[in-house]
Amino acid sequence: MAVQTVTTQPEWRKAIEALPSTPKNIPAFFLAHGSPFLVFPKSEDHGRLGSYSGPTGPLASFLKDFGPALLKKYEPKGIVVFSAHWETFGTRLVTDYGDENPLLMDYYGFQPSMYELKFKSKGDSKLSQRIVQLYHEVGQSARTTSKLEPRGEDGRGFEGPGLDHGVFVPFKLMFGEELTGIPIVQVSIDSSLSPEKNWALGKAVAKLREEGILIISGGLTFHNLRDFASFSPDTCKPIHREFDRAIFDAVTVVDADKRKEAMVNLTQHPGFRASHPREEHFVPLYVAAGAGEGGDVRVVTSLYGAPTFAFGV
Repeated sequence: MAVQTVTTQPEWRKAIEALPSTPKNIPAFFLAHGSPFLVFPKSEDHGRLGSYSGPTGPLASFLKDFGPALLKKYEPKGIVVFSAHWETFGTRLVTDYGDENPLLMDYYGFQPSMYELKFKSKGDSKLSQRIVQLYHEVGQSARTTSKLEPRGEDGRGFEGPGLDHGVFVPFKLMFGEELTGIPIVQVSIDSSLSPEKNWALGKAVAKLREEGILIISGGLTFHNLRDFASFSPDTCKPIHREFDRAIFDAVTVVDADKRKEAMVNLTQHPGFRASHPREEHFVPLYVAAGAGEGGDVRVVTSLYGAPTFAFGV
């Protein structure tokens, strides 16, 4: 299946508009969540990496278009989000943070303003319990976690609960500094990093799509902090280009069973380890694919290293 390039604003706006408006069967989305660079002050020098991945780059522009379009097209009753930055072994943890979701600023060494970022949102106990129920129905372990339970290290010098930067950074661009009309609940990915296990944890909550819930799984298709050149299409190596092409070839296989096989086999591609020394940023792709298993796939944007796919269309 030939993949049409979707890298400019007119192209991704056309792709977003072409998504069917199906509030009773909302697609599951794999989203490139970017990095803290996305919300760096625009007045500062971002370097070559920042010019592509920063606040004036194409991913930031896409996210600003994508968020409002999702709310308008699907009118979701809530958002369930998975992130590369929260993994647990065996048991899925599901946030139940009540009236306001705290933020876990799980990044280090940035200027003080990066620890003053705001994104106001709320949780919902009913939705959290529904997610736990769905996991239990398929024999998977899951429980809720409250504000009283730390889930990670915060760059401000303490352990705390909260939505991590793989959630609040892109959501800040997508929805502004406040989204309180609908709840947001985060679920941990499986730290085995197994494609099959993470596919299954997405599939377990697929029913939510028919209940008016938007499922978003955030990661990156390139995440090698030992090779910053790999993050940009201007500096990446041929092996990175080959892996990027292989991702799109696999995701857009028409037959659902063959698509899954091709996607799982991506971890054997020669360019995989050059792109992911550890695959925590890649496996959210399998979560989204599992949640949208069996349906068609649409490429919403094909930005190098930062695509967005709609599964279950």
